Amino acid sequence: MKVLIFAAGRGERMQPLTDSIPKALVPVGGRPLIVHHLERLAAAGLPQVVINCAYLRQVLRDEIGNGARWGVRVRWSDEGDEALETGGGMLRALPLLGRDPFIAVNADIYTHFDFGRLKDHPQGLAHLVLVPNPAHNRRGDFALEDGQVLSVAAGRLTFAGIGAYRPELVEGYRPGAFKLAPVLRTAIAHRQVSGEYYEGTWYDVGTPERLHEVDEVATHDG
Repeated sequence: MKVLIFAAGRGERMQPLTDSIPKALVPVGGRPLIVHHLERLAAAGLPQVVINCAYLRQVLRDEIGNGARWGVRVRWSDEGDEALETGGGMLRALPLLGRDPFIAVNADIYTHFDFGRLKDHPQGLAHLVLVPNPAHNRRGDFALEDGQVLSVAAGRLTFAGIGAYRPELVEGYRPGAFKLAPVLRTAIAHRQVSGEYYEGTWYDVGTPERLHEVDEVATHDG
């Protein structure tokens, strides 16, 4: 099973730190944020990785290379100077991901989630990992009922930026920039999205304040 890491964004809320490095390379616990993903993917037996890139893409590519230092094999989905958002980025990467289901994860999270748990998913078009709502997203994103993801307002949880997908989810869309969330909501309305609840370590590294908190956690983790 291949893995797509979304790493093309500018990280504007992290400026000025991200003026010179892409957010995926922000140091967390002494290592670039994306490296924590690569190490966990290797440990989970998921060495085939596709990374999308746009902003400061050459800096990212020079640092990560082919991924051999971390026991993975990296291929690059280059989006040029302007990122294609999550939906457009996923569509652009499909030729590298192939026809089988794949995992996708946001580069700008820190988590202990075992990616190997997703190897048997999805049964429908997508399978999402949901987490308790953090302070910056109290309203949540989606609800979860008997393993089915719903778009109802009550009982919403936060999408972790981790999921398993089938290429069919996005391959009918026109190439270009578009977000994944509306695509998922359409699939949810057709009951094609399953999910699971994860209560372990998970952080969205979206601001300097949250980066400081995550850095302390990661340093303690070793």
